[in-house]
Amino acid sequence: MAEKTKNSNLSKAKTTKNDEFYTQYHDIEKEIMAYLEFNQNVFRRKTILLPCDDPEWSNFTKFFCAKF
Repeated sequence: MAEKTKNSNLSKAKTTKNDEFYTQYHDIEKEIMAYLEFNQNVFRRKTILLPCDDPEWSNFTKFFCAKF
C-alpha cells in the first residue's frame, strides 16, 4: 500500500492528463535565467521546442511568450 501512495500524485496526473505540477513557472524561469546568465545569446537564432501537450495551459509557453 505504501508504494501506491507514493505514486498517487503521478497516477492521478496520468489519468487526468494534468502533468504541469512538475513544470512550474518559477522552476522554468530559474533554469532559463541560469542559461542566460551564462550566455545572453544562448537562445538567439534558435528554434525552441516546448515540451507541452496544450500550449494554452503550458507554463513553458507562458514563460517564453512573456520573455521572448
